[in-house]
Order: sequence, then C-alpha cells, then structure tokens
Amino acid sequence: MRNDKDNIIVSKTFDFALKIIDYSEKLRSNHKYEMCSQLFKSGTSIGANVWEAQNAESNADFIHKFKISAKEADETNYWLKLCKASKHLPNPDEELFSELTSITRITSKIISSSKRR
Repeated sequence: MRNDKDNIIVSKTFDFALKIIDYSEKLRSNHKYEMCSQLFKSGTSIGANVWEAQNAESNADFIHKFKISAKEADETNYWLKLCKASKHLPNPDEELFSELTSITRITSKIISSSKRR
C-alpha cells in the first residue's frame, strides 16, 4: 500500500508536473505543438516514474525507476533550455529550472544511497 505522506520527492515531482502542464498550455496556445508534446511527456514522466518507484518490487526495481526519472529530468532540462534559447518560443520561468535542479539533486542522492543498501 502506498504511503506518500511527507515524501518530498513525490510531492516535488507532482508539483513540477503541474507547472509543466501549465507551461505546455502556453506552448499549445502559441501553436508550438511539437515542443509542447515533447516537454509535456518528459516533464510529467519524472513524477510518474518516482510515483511508480514507491511500489517497486525490489531495491533494483526502485533504483531503475529513479534512473528513468533522472533521464527524463535531463531530457526536460534540454527542452526547457531550447525554449529559453529560441526566439520563437515563450520563455519558461526560471522557477522551472530551479525546481528541476532541486529534483535532479534529490533524485541523484536517492539513487546513490539506494545503491549502498
């Protein structure tokens, strides 16, 4: 049974996904559908994999889900940087970058500490 009470990474990735949805809607309203789709998928997948890791069948499965989450975070960072650098796309808020950095650090720490078990 799930117990997400006081689970900071579950909360942070869920809140981040909501912000990605908001930014994706901004892209969609500017008819930037391809970028919207890419960013939506990778940005919401971070939290989906963290969520799924909470029901991991083993420590190896737990680590694997978090590694996927880390890869999705890296991809999301790429798309956000492209949006920021492009003159054709609305600029993402710096808060998205800040939150993504925090999520990446926590995820990395969880992976490394889980490997020591």
